Amino acid sequence: MTESVAAPTDKQPVLAVEAKRDDGGKTSDDVETAVSQPEEDAQPRFSVYTLWQKRAIVFCAALTAFFSPMTAQIYLPALTSIAEDLQVSSAKVNLTITTYMIFQGVVPMFVGSLADGWGRRPAYIICFVVYIAANIGLALAPSYGAVLGLRCVQSAGSSPTVALCSAVVADVATSAERGSYIAFTVLPIVLAPSLGPIIGGLLTQYLGWRSIFWFCAILAGVTFLLLLTFFPETCRTIVGDGSIPAPVTHRTLWQLFQKSMKKRTVKNDETGSGSLPKEPKKPKLKLEMPNFLGSLMMLTEKETCLLVVSSSICLGGFYGISAALPTQLTNDYGLNQTKVGLMFLPIAVSSIITGAIAGRLMQWRYRYYCDKTGVPFDRTRQIDLSNFPIERARLDVGTPLLVVAGLGVISWGWAIQARAHLAVLCFLMVVMGLGMVGYNNTSNTLLVDVQPGRPGTVTAAGNFVRCLLGAGFSAAVIPMIEAIGAGWTFTIFGALYLVFTPFLFLVRARGIKWRAELRIKIEKKKEAEEESSPSS
Repeated sequence: MTESVAAPTDKQPVLAVEAKRDDGGKTSDDVETAVSQPEEDAQPRFSVYTLWQKRAIVFCAALTAFFSPMTAQIYLPALTSIAEDLQVSSAKVNLTITTYMIFQGVVPMFVGSLADGWGRRPAYIICFVVYIAANIGLALAPSYGAVLGLRCVQSAGSSPTVALCSAVVADVATSAERGSYIAFTVLPIVLAPSLGPIIGGLLTQYLGWRSIFWFCAILAGVTFLLLLTFFPETCRTIVGDGSIPAPVTHRTLWQLFQKSMKKRTVKNDETGSGSLPKEPKKPKLKLEMPNFLGSLMMLTEKETCLLVVSSSICLGGFYGISAALPTQLTNDYGLNQTKVGLMFLPIAVSSIITGAIAGRLMQWRYRYYCDKTGVPFDRTRQIDLSNFPIERARLDVGTPLLVVAGLGVISWGWAIQARAHLAVLCFLMVVMGLGMVGYNNTSNTLLVDVQPGRPGTVTAAGNFVRCLLGAGFSAAVIPMIEAIGAGWTFTIFGALYLVFTPFLFLVRARGIKWRAELRIKIEKKKEAEEESSPSS
């Protein structure tokens, strides 16, 4: 049966299917039916979505990315209550945190490669179905074994959303504008540790620990409904710049509703022949199995490895501080759980400020190198980065921020050991937040820049290393403080930031050469596969 063509409407929801070209008010046809017309320019526009449509898409993706870190943190205030209710030791309950982090690091490596091949929407749907089901199971869990197993399932459902968020940004934003959008992908990682414990503590205190999982299930259900209804498929291998109609399985409920209404309109048209216009031919999906080794192999690439490790060390220090903060503030300052949770807010505020500042700085440096190399600056078109110094454009901003983060961590350690005034701690946490979040914004942006065809896979690789180092920092921080004090502990953490700075200068100097070598290697591998395929 021939499918109908959805007609454009005057009013569309923010994430609905109509996409307007940002070219002086001219509009394209509905994304459902639009056929890419040959562009006179050598480089066509990167995306058919307007500025505010891009912002809405990225905001929705960032909202989904909030679930992974929030689920890890919202659970912490309930550990004692869970141990008492299920009649197990605190050590056994803490094991549910360890298993959660293991799955948080491993599962995105499968889903990231799946999303790069099958599309973003199928990956999101799988994640949310698994996550919601796991939360309902946890809310009804009768035993410790059920909690332990379902926490693993819960992590498997929520953890890939961070990688998917970065992939969506790469789908809709050019290198010129990517810096401002990528900030949204880091905000959930930083805001969740601030808000999660507060929400979890309030729910546990007034409604019991099981209410945490009901809250997560309901919030995820609302987000899932929004995603199903309005969030479009953005994977460029499937929809290109957004003008190629997505397969039926990848369409939003709004798109399917529009198509159904169009069918009725055509059938009731007395003057027409009743025949439906043909849709443009859709590309066939390549249903390749998720490649776990693909993410690991990325870590063998020089530039990718250095960027992933540096950003993971940076966030690892943040996890270490988050793990030590409750104990230090409770024992040394006598703060209760609610006030301890509020002490995370300075980092949250600084992360929002950094998101705006770092994005503008990256755009400024990008424009500077465009002028220097004679490349036209255009936010709507993606340039060839093969010989463009994108590493310098990003790390000119990121390297100083990593130094600021390292100095902030060292200062914070000695301040808390000296029991400085809380205002001093808050100020230093703002400084740390500016440096940590700012550097991760720039490093994550650069990772997507140098891996344009595999944004989900490379983000999953970064997530894997970040979870490993985050678990290591979190496990080591309290024993280190007990052994050598907070001052020297955080001096070591901050020194790792500073020691890694010279490697960023190496990336800055040799990034173009390394990317060229990698392209040659990939091309040779493809040629070898093509030569061997006929005989197989």
